Amino acid sequence: MLQPPLWRQLQLTATALAAIRAGTSGAVAFEAVEPALRPGVQALGFQVLRWLGRAEALRRHLAKRTPPPLPDALLCTALALAWDADHAPYEPFTLVDQTVEAAKRNPATRAQASFINACLRRFLRERDELIALTEREPVAQWNHPRWWIERLRHDHPRDWQRVLAADNQQAPMTLRVNTRKTTVADYRQALAALHLPSRPVALSGLQLERARPVQQLPGFAEGECSVQDAAAQLAAPLLLDGLQPVTPGAPLRVLDACAAPGGKTAHLLEMATTSPIDVSALEVDATRSRRIDETLARLGLQAKVLVADASRPAPWWDGQPFDAILLDAPCTASGIVRRHPDVRWLRRESDIGQLALQQAMLLASLWPLVRPGGRLLYCTCSVFREEGSHQIDAFLAHNTDALLRPSPGHLLPQSGGIARSVPDNVLGDHDGFFYALLEKRLR
Repeated sequence: MLQPPLWRQLQLTATALAAIRAGTSGAVAFEAVEPALRPGVQALGFQVLRWLGRAEALRRHLAKRTPPPLPDALLCTALALAWDADHAPYEPFTLVDQTVEAAKRNPATRAQASFINACLRRFLRERDELIALTEREPVAQWNHPRWWIERLRHDHPRDWQRVLAADNQQAPMTLRVNTRKTTVADYRQALAALHLPSRPVALSGLQLERARPVQQLPGFAEGECSVQDAAAQLAAPLLLDGLQPVTPGAPLRVLDACAAPGGKTAHLLEMATTSPIDVSALEVDATRSRRIDETLARLGLQAKVLVADASRPAPWWDGQPFDAILLDAPCTASGIVRRHPDVRWLRRESDIGQLALQQAMLLASLWPLVRPGGRLLYCTCSVFREEGSHQIDAFLAHNTDALLRPSPGHLLPQSGGIARSVPDNVLGDHDGFFYALLEKRLR
């Protein structure tokens, strides 16, 4: 199949960027691209989103007025891709030429083609000077909104720069091996036979040296592995390790309260190799709930999947307490911006407080459903303390029957290393997460 011309890919990338700036999620914006062109456009789009702060700063120095949305998106697309020649996907001169061609070929940008050409030619002439000017601007330097940078600096004064730098790197592809069907060692050998080097992470994970489409992974269709970040793989073992039912031999009653797309639900079931487990998986969105069914079907697992609101138990709870509840609460997703670089530009600072209220409501609603001696694992894929440690501090202050067990707390995005408070679990290159394991005191 012939590669589409670069100007066409740049057009589609700019269209996606304009949609994201207007409030559309990256997943939806790139889904609108025809399948044959989507991988290339998404790869360009992710790079643009990772360097959008720099691109917008350069555009402000190049243009006295902000152009209309689509021409501006095309101009910023070119600047984001070309500003760092060492990491540009194409030669900067080629990017400029093809961006101007893209502008000329689209009626919505044709009138701005000369303006875009003038800006980009000036950028090529004055590149070093312009980059030096933008280097003084925090948003350009770190490619995150200013409020995000300040919040992170306040929450993690020793690590904020490392986290921001990590956010702009491409995340690795990490697999969770389904130990019901194979072993980590055997699956690693199967990968090696296909020239796919990997390293062990977490309890049953493998981190690939190079990402591959899931269709190329051995046994993926048969459920031998799933794609899941190493930090996310901590949830199931943290919740289940050493937990026993009140009645010996009875199945553990476990609730996954915000379950879509089903990765953690599946991991809970995969771990139940020596004792029975009864898992209920809730998801308030019917469309997203179907993804849980698809995940479980591929892995050959079964759970009770319900379309229900976890914060309102009355319609769905049978009155029997749970041994364990996993609450992977809705959050800003500020810990996974390597995989979703649009998040940083879509979020507003006010979102943190609104989501923290929702998290507190979920904790208050679900805690009464835990039996004495049972557990609730609260987790978010956020690096902000208001959604993590501050949330749990407030919960413990108002619930004297809750005991905080040893927990990882805030795991910040990093390349290599060992998670604090999780001995013997080497996580490698992982996303940002927060974990707090709560145990209900016996009466």
